[in-house]
Amino acid sequence: MTNLLVTLSAGVLFGIALAAPPGPMNAIIAEESVLRGWFAGFKAGLGAMSADAIFFVLAALGVVAFVERFPLLRAAMIGVGGFLMLYFAYGAATDVRSSFTAGSGAPDESDPRVGTGFRKAFVLALTNPYQILFWLTIGVGLLQPGTLDVLGQTPYVGESLAGLVVVDTGSPALVTGFFGGIVVWITGFPAALVGAERRVDAFAPIVAGISALVLAGFGVVFLAQSAGTFLG
Repeated sequence: MTNLLVTLSAGVLFGIALAAPPGPMNAIIAEESVLRGWFAGFKAGLGAMSADAIFFVLAALGVVAFVERFPLLRAAMIGVGGFLMLYFAYGAATDVRSSFTAGSGAPDESDPRVGTGFRKAFVLALTNPYQILFWLTIGVGLLQPGTLDVLGQTPYVGESLAGLVVVDTGSPALVTGFFGGIVVWITGFPAALVGAERRVDAFAPIVAGISALVLAGFGVVFLAQSAGTFLG
């Protein structure tokens, strides 16, 4: 029982560590949260997690490796993701002006725009090379017996955290904890943003502006990667 709880807890920590760093998914979650409320932000996070669930199933079936065998297919997917990120960046930039409305009150969760974040995050996640690469490598490793350096895989700071938490892979508890950690993040992150937005009047336009910049930056990078493959 103790080992099961340790593995489950490590999976939760792993899920949070991978979901938390800045990137296009969190930019979508942040924009939806401050402009349309917690539920919209949560649904955006759920869209990204749904894509991970699909990748998980494909990894278990061995289908994910198919993408790795065809670099041009992968490059095309990355290019599509880049164009989508630039498009959503434009949408976030236009939201900056509308977010300056004062005294608008709580967002109406019946507003059809509340559901757009799910679709945006879901589509972006399916074409996100970082998520594809994760499931081609580490994600597949979660399903096979072995060991995993949980914090060592954290984006940006993994090298400094390597060796702190090492667990056995191939356990359903690790996978369950991993997705549980993502749920914790997509629940708590939007809640924290909504709480901050209620205290700071200019918070919504600031977050929308940052989201636009993040999405535009990743869009340019992804397009460059795609073009490099086709032209290189």
